[in-house]
Amino acid sequence: MSVTELKPVPRQTRSARFRALLASGKTSFLMEAHNGLSARIVEDEQFDGIWASGLTISTALGVRDANEASWTQVLEVVELMADATSLPIMLDGDTGFGNFNNARRLVRKLCQRDIAAVCLEDKIFPKTNSLIDGAHALADVREFAGKIKACKDSQIDPDFSIVARVEALIANRGMTEALDRAASYADAGADAILIHSKKPDADEILTFAKLWQNRAPLVIVPTTYHTTPTEAFEAAGIGMVIWANHNLRAAMAVMRETCRHLRQHRSLAGIEPRVAALKDLWALLDYDELAAAESTYLPGDEPAVETKPRRRARVM
Repeated sequence: MSVTELKPVPRQTRSARFRALLASGKTSFLMEAHNGLSARIVEDEQFDGIWASGLTISTALGVRDANEASWTQVLEVVELMADATSLPIMLDGDTGFGNFNNARRLVRKLCQRDIAAVCLEDKIFPKTNSLIDGAHALADVREFAGKIKACKDSQIDPDFSIVARVEALIANRGMTEALDRAASYADAGADAILIHSKKPDADEILTFAKLWQNRAPLVIVPTTYHTTPTEAFEAAGIGMVIWANHNLRAAMAVMRETCRHLRQHRSLAGIEPRVAALKDLWALLDYDELAAAESTYLPGDEPAVETKPRRRARVM
């Protein structure tokens, strides 16, 4: 066997795996997570990657999705998610938490924490959640394109991806502006375009995809047009679909039901069969690994510290 054959094969980074998903020509699927536990479940269920949702991280912290959580709080959560899983993670980075300077600092910090990508939306800071009724102020196209370029110039991981989220359809600015904005952001270096809509059907998303002609990979979030068959997205050449908030919403429903039952019945008898077994919790967080590590690294019957009395030093 040659020396070359003995060399270990380098493991593909998470950012490289995310970039490969975008370039695959197939539709991949990201599942929402908002903490380390939900990230571990997403990996256990074998999704392609994780969407670290701004909405659900904020909600799990007990604040609104209006930049009420600081960027350092969000960064701490996403770092714990990265520690809990090996999947590529794309952070919902809102507007980048300020201007180009804030956004490029965020990108550097994400690269340091092995996050694969960030999605930045062309709104004004502080942002408003796109699915809330009312006016949605958009950033100047040139200003946002400059922000994208600053982020690309600042990434310290060459495979890190910047996804530009176009909010023109959310703000009722029309298809032409949506296409123009997407083209400007792609020209500025965006690795993919997330085109967003809150219509109850996918017509304008599918129209955008047809007119876009695959100039850059497309990402969608079909929260409001959830009855559209996934096959329609695949046929339209959509590169990535994000299930954006459903882990948290499912957890909220079950937690409320559990609290209501216990408040009314004051007994665990009817709840235990309906919640995750403790053995599943132990398995998910790999408690067996901790037990094995303890047997390796902790002393057995031998004392952990020296107990033999020492002679006192003579005072001269």
